[in-house]
Amino acid sequence: MNMAGKTVLVTGASRGIGAAAARAFADAGANVALVARSTDAIAEIAGEIGDQALAIPCDVSRHTEVEMAVAATANTFGGLDVLINNAGAIDPIGHLVETDPEAWGRVIDINLKGVMYGMRAAMPGMIAQGHGTIINISSGAAHGPVEGWTAYCSSKAGAYMLTRAADKEAREKGLRILGLSPGTVATQMQRDIKESGINPVSQLDWSVHIPPEWPAQALLWMCTPEADEYLGTDVSLRDEDVRAKVGLT
Repeated sequence: MNMAGKTVLVTGASRGIGAAAARAFADAGANVALVARSTDAIAEIAGEIGDQALAIPCDVSRHTEVEMAVAATANTFGGLDVLINNAGAIDPIGHLVETDPEAWGRVIDINLKGVMYGMRAAMPGMIAQGHGTIINISSGAAHGPVEGWTAYCSSKAGAYMLTRAADKEAREKGLRILGLSPGTVATQMQRDIKESGINPVSQLDWSVHIPPEWPAQALLWMCTPEADEYLGTDVSLRDEDVRAKVGLT
């Protein structure tokens, strides 16, 4: 998949799916902006990638920082073609009656409001240039309740509706907006889930989790017209047909 001449911004790019996606897009020839709070981590990854990478420290829960990150990307590389809203948090894990409201709200700030901030900052420029792809990292938790994950489920369900609503508003203006539900991925988030000991997901054997390179490859594929049938909805990497289309069989 040739992404030469394209510019991609990835949030939550310091580790896991975000770091793998940044590397995958760069390998495909794209300019990549790595956005995260972990300044040292994104600087190190950007250094590994080279001149086609830009590290931008940013807290996605603050809309002014997100706007500045999008502007810096466009100014550096001459535009923005793809936005990957990957930054996410799952803590607090626990029953609602025992959950700290401030911690619960922090997940909403990152997983829902952070996605909206990214879309709001990127969409005007994409509409002006007549094209652009926005992919929101979703989850099975967007579509079904999970014990102990009230904040995560609520935030992901909200982000899924953002995907649907924004697609309805912007598809005719040239934008491709869709989500990726990757399943369980071998990242730090899964370690946190396992440590909680709550719900069946925490009991899964580590061997069943897919590597972050799989969703990274799926994100590349989702930037092609082959994925147009999924616009306005989530692509599930649990689907064997999808894995075949991505080349993950």
